[in-house]
Parts: sequence; structure tokens; C-alpha cells
Amino acid sequence: PRSTRRLTLFPYTTLFRSSCRPCRTRVNSFQKKNAEMNASEPHWYAVHTHPREEFKALSHLRRQGYDVYLPRHAKVIRHARKSEKVARPFFPRYLFVKLDLAVDSWRAIRSTLGVSDIVCFSDRPTPLPAGVIETLQRQENTQGLIEYAGSSLKPGDSVVVLSGPFAHQLGRCSNVSDDERVAILLDLLGRKVRVVLDADVVAAA
Repeated sequence: PRSTRRLTLFPYTTLFRSSCRPCRTRVNSFQKKNAEMNASEPHWYAVHTHPREEFKALSHLRRQGYDVYLPRHAKVIRHARKSEKVARPFFPRYLFVKLDLAVDSWRAIRSTLGVSDIVCFSDRPTPLPAGVIETLQRQENTQGLIEYAGSSLKPGDSVVVLSGPFAHQLGRCSNVSDDERVAILLDLLGRKVRVVLDADVVAAA
């Protein structure tokens, strides 16, 4: 059911939108623990791309024979008085590569077109927790697009804003429109303020 889907997907959304950094920066203890996993088995690793070059990185990594996964979702693009849905990366500037560090040459990934770096701990790629990618893949619809939690929100649901000027604000869902827009009530300066946001920046709290 969608309620279960929402709960399992949200933690990974926040992880890669706010916590992951390329190899040159420190990562938290959660990632450190995963860096100690058995490197003799294939694991999924996060690759950081240049801005808006996720699809370029995907193409070039596949040409080199890597097993690559780029989660995508349908985003509503509005121009003039029309709107259309287009496929966009679910985690902007991130895709995932399955590697066996005992066999695969991961350093070549860094010099791949479109790639900025690979997420590491102490100069060694940091594997994702087991089951993360499989969970994301189970959320895909028949078009291979991940369905956002926002589409299953109902009036009265508690929500959190994921990004933008109201990021991290808690509120309550007021209405969900047919064009993937969510109206929520936020408590700002002691007053209830109604704002309308894209569904992909809102998740159940």
C-alpha cells in the first residue's frame, strides 16, 4: 500500500538530498559503519555528478561496463499556461553504481564524463546500506519512475517540506490537486499560512 511505500522511501530521500557529499569531504558515522562492510562482495555506491549531468554520467558509465542505477521520477514542468511531466533524477546530482571493490576499478569512475566524485570514507568508496536500492526499485511504476509520497497525501496528513524556502518546516496537508500540487498549512510567526508546493518537495512527517 502507498502508506508503507511512503514510510520506507522518505529516509533515503532525505539521506541523499542533505547528507551525502563527494569523496573529498567527511561522512557521518552511519556511512563509516557501512564502509567497513565486506568489500569482497558487490555493493551499491553513490556517485556524485556535475550539476544537471546525471544522464551524461549514466551513459558514459554504462559504456564502460558498469552496472548503474539512476532513480527517476515524473516532475511537472510548467510553462506558459501548459504543464507536462518529464523524467527527472530522483536525487539531483546522484546516481548509483554496483561494484565489487576486490575486482572492479572504481577510480576510473572519477574521471568519467559527468561525474564529480564518488562518495567515500577515508578515501574508500562507502557502500549503501543493504536493501536501499532494491527498496527504491520496488517503488517504480510501469514506466520505471518512482512514485512520490506526495501523490498519496490526504487532507489532514502531517507533512514536512523537503527543500526550498520552507525546507524542514512541519505543516498539515490542506489539499492535493490533480496536477501534483499540494496545499499545506504552515505555522509561521504564530499564524497559519497556506502555501502551495510541488508534490516532490513534500513528504509525510
